[in-house]
Amino acid sequence: MSIERKDEHDHGAWLAERDLSLIEKTYLMTLIWLDKRFRIVDYLELMEDMYYKVNLQMPKSHTEQYNLDNKFWYWYPLYALGSFSVIAYIVAAVSGALLGFYYAPSTAGEGDPEAYLQIVAIMKDLNFGFMLRSIHRWSAQVMTAAVFLHMLRVYFTGAYKEPREINWLIGIILLSLTMVFGYTGYLLPWNQLAFWAGQIGVEMAIAVPIVGEWTAQLLFGGFSLGQPTLQRMYILHVFILPFVVTALIALHIGIVWMQGIAEPH
Repeated sequence: MSIERKDEHDHGAWLAERDLSLIEKTYLMTLIWLDKRFRIVDYLELMEDMYYKVNLQMPKSHTEQYNLDNKFWYWYPLYALGSFSVIAYIVAAVSGALLGFYYAPSTAGEGDPEAYLQIVAIMKDLNFGFMLRSIHRWSAQVMTAAVFLHMLRVYFTGAYKEPREINWLIGIILLSLTMVFGYTGYLLPWNQLAFWAGQIGVEMAIAVPIVGEWTAQLLFGGFSLGQPTLQRMYILHVFILPFVVTALIALHIGIVWMQGIAEPH
């Protein structure tokens, strides 16, 4: 395999000789245009070559060893939990983005805080608002349950063993971030439940040796709850966690694609 530039080729004449539909011709012309500038075909071939080299290093699966139909494992109910959690994450992300149009993290207000009043307005005054928030909340809960059951399946079937240790560690990080996702979202309505959950979080952060007070100030904006707390939870929930979790899910799925779906050991 080499990524050295190939000899020039008259792509226009090559296309003219063939009876191609408009869609086929557009696709090929786009590919040729991109390849002349970014050599994408060379790099795709390089990725394919690397993939097969990596794949050949993988130990034979049970279906390969015993010549079984590996589709059995793909359709086994517990094996769908990884995909199930990804689908729940996508639904939560889309519904959360829609809710973001009507929500602002504000603790202002003489009685109930503005954030809580906006949640009430979404559920009572907005068309399909109650359904939208319910979809977001239930998809988040389904995602948490699916990720947890997925990790249990991986552990009890031994799918964390060599050569899948790195993906197991990424899964643990994703499970932890899923719980952080749930906690930060739980605080956003800023009602009594959210307030006392936040207070528990502050106390837990302070209890950490050496860096406890620093952690409480960083995550909650101080030792007592207020606007800085809600602002930090909102930024974590909407601007930081989605990008980190999405990147890790892409990496996780990419490794699964390279290694294949693990079977029971």
